[in-house]
Amino acid sequence: METTKEIPVDNPFEAELRRFQEEQERELGLADKRAQWFDPVPRRFLARDRAATTVLFGGLTMVHDYLVEGALSGLGYKVQHLDCPDNDSLRFGKEFGNRGQCNPTYFTVGNLIKHLTYLRDVEGKSKEEIVQNYLFITSGSCGPCRFGTYVTEYRKALRDAGFDGFRVLLFQQQSGLKQATGDESALKLDTSFFLSFLKCILIGDILNAIGYRIRPYEVEAGATDAALDRCKKYLYEAMRQRKQLTFALLRCRKELKAVKVDRTRVKPKVSIIGEFWAMTTEGDGNYQLQRFLESEGAEVEVQSVTAWILYLIWEGRYDTRKRMQLRGEDSGRYGLEGKNPLMRLRMLWAADRMIRLMFQGYAKLIGLSGYHLPDMDEIARVAHEHYNNHLRGGEGHMEVGKLILNVAKRKVNMTISVKPFGCMPSSGVSDGVQSLITERYPDAIFLPIETTGDGAINVYSRVQMMLFKAKQAAQREFDEALAKKGMSPDKLRSVTDRATFGHPLKAGRHVVACTAANSVYSFRSWM
Repeated sequence: METTKEIPVDNPFEAELRRFQEEQERELGLADKRAQWFDPVPRRFLARDRAATTVLFGGLTMVHDYLVEGALSGLGYKVQHLDCPDNDSLRFGKEFGNRGQCNPTYFTVGNLIKHLTYLRDVEGKSKEEIVQNYLFITSGSCGPCRFGTYVTEYRKALRDAGFDGFRVLLFQQQSGLKQATGDESALKLDTSFFLSFLKCILIGDILNAIGYRIRPYEVEAGATDAALDRCKKYLYEAMRQRKQLTFALLRCRKELKAVKVDRTRVKPKVSIIGEFWAMTTEGDGNYQLQRFLESEGAEVEVQSVTAWILYLIWEGRYDTRKRMQLRGEDSGRYGLEGKNPLMRLRMLWAADRMIRLMFQGYAKLIGLSGYHLPDMDEIARVAHEHYNNHLRGGEGHMEVGKLILNVAKRKVNMTISVKPFGCMPSSGVSDGVQSLITERYPDAIFLPIETTGDGAINVYSRVQMMLFKAKQAAQREFDEALAKKGMSPDKLRSVTDRATFGHPLKAGRHVVACTAANSVYSFRSWM
């Protein structure tokens, strides 16, 4: 224990304050000097431990996590995806995490601790057994976002929750195949691993896109979700058994094609953009915003994880071109010293084309038509005037570019930007730059919302108010389409069984945002 420092006799007031401070420190157990906590190097995942170790992961949509589990099982790993984080996860995260973290940190860190606590308290596993036989894999990044420190938050919270020594392994997004796994590591991040992971991302995006496209117009409530559940099982088994995906995708097409829809229902299309995790999660982390919008009569357009991969490729191409203009070759990690910049550009271009071709190939087999992955050069170009392409962190310039294109190309009736409370990159865009965009594009119906884990009623109220405007905009588009086609509502009801309005896998050509209006515009061409 630290000895009491001498207090000058001529200052009794200071002496009394010091005695009181020391008494309080002793009562609170703070009298002993403690070493500053540091993040130790995690215990490795060695090949000899592979058979006995269960790999935990999570953080994408529920479809993605489920398919990734199947793919990794097919590669010989014991894997288990975590459930979608809920408010119980938030409670665990706030109890054991640092103060002042952003919302995704609390939800994702707390979700892992919640699962380990279940293993210990319900299944009866000891702490030593859990630490020895389980590990968690998460992705990492850098920049102004606190996402770069998530792995440290995991380890700190795990220690405080009683799971000191639990392994949290980091997968860096920008490193690709160049991950530090080593020859003895059980985690082989090779071409086979990345191709399997990529297939899960692409197909997960396709299932999400087609589900959000069909569900608002289904005639029988729950039919879309039931068909999607069967599709997920077909694809899971195909990936687990490492079979060709063609047959499973065609079975999915048959299931989805059987869902009856009525696209004469006028619904506003609402795009959800913003911070990656907040706009992607489907649970309490964003107040289950996707399902809430559907329950309020909207069609939801979700962002794809594939778009994020394309953005990372775009970053590599953009930065390489800029480095080629330097007076000398830099020797940094991404520098060009001793490298062939033209070859790097060709490889990145080829990666972009391969991903797009794979996506469209899978989409065609499953029946997703008229869906286009974003043009990253176009997004960068329209956003650059308002948000410099050099600025990174969060979604970078993409959030600005998406809003501009949503309005300029009449892609949606309303755009919602979801961001965690205190998210520095996304708040600066949503609350700052986007206000300028809405001034320049007065037709934009734009709503930025913050998520904190509570305050759902306030968020729902704000969404409902803006959604009222979006419904009016969609109705105007529909009425205008009927007038231009010379159709009346009565005539429209008499042809609802035709392919234009009743085929779940056919989408009208894009003219305006509202799906019902686009179906009217496409009616004659499909008769």
